[in-house]
Amino acid sequence: MRQLRIARHEMQQRFADRLGVSRPTLGRMESGDPGVSIGAWVKALELLDRLDEFDLLLAPGENLFEKYEQESAPRRKRVSRKLG
Repeated sequence: MRQLRIARHEMQQRFADRLGVSRPTLGRMESGDPGVSIGAWVKALELLDRLDEFDLLLAPGENLFEKYEQESAPRRKRVSRKLG
């Protein structure tokens, strides 16, 4: 997002004002902080003419339900063989 803003010759404070967020929040967005509200991300995509890429924001990197099921599934334990 930072590269797109800079390519448009837009200063960080001005872009933050247009987004309706503080400059530190814009900085967090530009560094990829997932804690920023989805509304701010949608507005940023709109201002950058990239609203068609909205689905990329929601694309999960991993299925958390599958991960939980795998972690909570019982694991087989090997029985040690004692020689003797």
